Amino acid sequence: MTQRSLLAGPAAEAGTAPVTLEGTLARVVFASADSSFCVVRVQVQGRLEPVTAVGPLVGVQPGESLRLAGRWVNDRKYGEQFQVESWLTVSPSTLQGIERYLGSGMVPGIGKVMAKRLVAAFGLETLEVIEHSPERLVEVEGIGRTRSRSIRQAWEAQRQIRQVMVFLQTHGVATHHAAKIFRQYGDEALRVVSETPYRLATEVWGIGFQSADQIAARMGLPKDAPSRLAAGLVHALTQASEDGHLFLPRAELLAAAATLLDVDEAALAAPLATLAADGGVTVDPQEVAKESAQDAVYLPQHHHAERSAAARLRRLLAAPLPPVSLDVERAIAWFEQGFRVTLAPEQREAIRRAVLGKVLLLTGGPGTGKTTLVRALVEIFARKGERVLLAAPTGRAAKRLAETTGREASTLHRLLEWSPQAARFERNEERPLGGDLLVVDECSMIDMSLAHHLLRAVPASARLVLVGDADQLPSVGPGNVLAELLQSGVVPTVRLQRVFRQDGAGLIVANAHRVLGGALPVEAQAGEPSDFFLIEKEEVEDTLDTLRRLVAERIPQRFGLDPRADVQVLAPMRRGPLGTVALNGELQALLNAHGAVVEASRGRLRLGDRVLQTRNDYQLEVWNGDLGRVESVDDDADEVLVRIDDRVVRYPSDELDALELAYATSIHKSQGSEYPCVVVVLAREHHVLLQRNLLYTAMTRGKRLVVLLGSRRAIARAVRNADPQRRYTRLAERLRA
Repeated sequence: MTQRSLLAGPAAEAGTAPVTLEGTLARVVFASADSSFCVVRVQVQGRLEPVTAVGPLVGVQPGESLRLAGRWVNDRKYGEQFQVESWLTVSPSTLQGIERYLGSGMVPGIGKVMAKRLVAAFGLETLEVIEHSPERLVEVEGIGRTRSRSIRQAWEAQRQIRQVMVFLQTHGVATHHAAKIFRQYGDEALRVVSETPYRLATEVWGIGFQSADQIAARMGLPKDAPSRLAAGLVHALTQASEDGHLFLPRAELLAAAATLLDVDEAALAAPLATLAADGGVTVDPQEVAKESAQDAVYLPQHHHAERSAAARLRRLLAAPLPPVSLDVERAIAWFEQGFRVTLAPEQREAIRRAVLGKVLLLTGGPGTGKTTLVRALVEIFARKGERVLLAAPTGRAAKRLAETTGREASTLHRLLEWSPQAARFERNEERPLGGDLLVVDECSMIDMSLAHHLLRAVPASARLVLVGDADQLPSVGPGNVLAELLQSGVVPTVRLQRVFRQDGAGLIVANAHRVLGGALPVEAQAGEPSDFFLIEKEEVEDTLDTLRRLVAERIPQRFGLDPRADVQVLAPMRRGPLGTVALNGELQALLNAHGAVVEASRGRLRLGDRVLQTRNDYQLEVWNGDLGRVESVDDDADEVLVRIDDRVVRYPSDELDALELAYATSIHKSQGSEYPCVVVVLAREHHVLLQRNLLYTAMTRGKRLVVLLGSRRAIARAVRNADPQRRYTRLAERLRA
């Protein structure tokens, strides 16, 4: 069933005569996340009430004047509607229309406040003044010569953007991508789109292969055109990397691309060879497994990262050991006495290896003493005057590392000094890090690219300690670095297995280890205090009803936790009635129904919403998985202010599609974070993703309280399924080579 049928019902009676309708967009009622379908309300002259219009209207903004072409229909459920077949933005002709148009975010640099001032100063001639007499803009309070020039430039750019919009609409592409295309290519936008449409799929965020393929088809590009086949091969590899793979075996790549392109696999052999010859892909002829001799086909950047990381780690392991005047046994005794702890034998062994070796991999589950051991290493090396650097992949993980060690810790991106201007890490082999001991926590989150850049920056004179839980899910990005390091047998490793922490977090820790051992989690005896609860619900509506009461009432009342700040809902997948998209809609309505709507987000976001960054943005310096909260809107600058960790990030209004609601988030995206309370929703419809490491990762995100909610059969399936999804990566083989 499509979004159209869900909203309009099956009994719509279409009119016969196409008509044109002009009006001002009042508000966006619904915008599909999966298609271009929207429901909007349009104020039309001569009608007291706004008209409901439905159709492919993605990207329209409140205040725009629209010319809609389509037909009137009489829907039995929703009444009279205007069914849009095509549309254009036209210049508004009323004072209110001009003000709403300029204040809608269509012209960067003009927000709602400035739009009101402009219309007050120039009335119906406002658009003419901006177009033909921009020097007069300085007559308006708050506009000087510099801002006047920037508004004029933005207006010129917007006019060209409208040309791109018309072109894209002609070729069936959602017009909300037009601004991004123009920002990427500038004056070359129309040439790029018409001559090389498949570039959009790799160079413009939000425009995937399907959209680019649609443009190409409408322009008459043959189905078997070499450029289309090559783009399909690259897209198949890109999709594989989003699933965690660094490469695909040749046969799997050809099969995936043939399905995507609807062509025979034989037709792809020549385009693949051309891609390899031109550097579009890298073919590694070495076997990917003992039983397979297929070529491995990589995107070039993934091949380079994997080879370089392996080579640099081997060199680091072989480098001479830097001297340190340290008696290991005396140092251990000093730490135990000073900090009133007794280290376990495996913890003592880890300290010896860290002192007497170049690289140490430290792994263990919750409660096994990783934190105590890291603190011991930091204190011992700092006591001897060694320079200690602490880092983690995310801001939250870095903050937690700083809290547990009492010393400064940073994200890996900050440690490696990412430069948005140069679009690169400033720390590398030519300008390495300045520490003697580098400790990196939460290494299960590190993907192949970040591992490559980290190893580039570690000086040969330093010791490197990598800390992580090998039983957690692998990184969101491609690769399986921690698991491959362990599998290689090349990196000195200490596994902490003895569980120390039982009081205060007894059942969270105990149940996490039960799950690892293949046993179902258990609850405390009736009447006993507990940090872990299991609530069985088999039906979707029962689960949703229980979730609402848990988050809004039971957890806040019993444990004193703030549902908007302290309670995180986790689920395995995005789609479905118990996926994160649907759960976020429920929770936003429950926890923030009265927050002011952020208009630039097409109604998705409200002030006060918890949000998640969904991709790396090197200009804003925010990373995939970062959590934040929408704080305010700067109308004049046309920006939305979001607090992420300890800083405020200013998002341009047309970059808000990188944010999604985060009252509920995927278990994968929760890696590296701890929350006072997590509610883990597991249902039978999640069966495709139910795995032991997924459930284990979810349970170990809770610091004070874990509630497991859902189907007992789903939980049992996750516990039984101990075979993680395979990722194609050859780091371990390269390390052993």
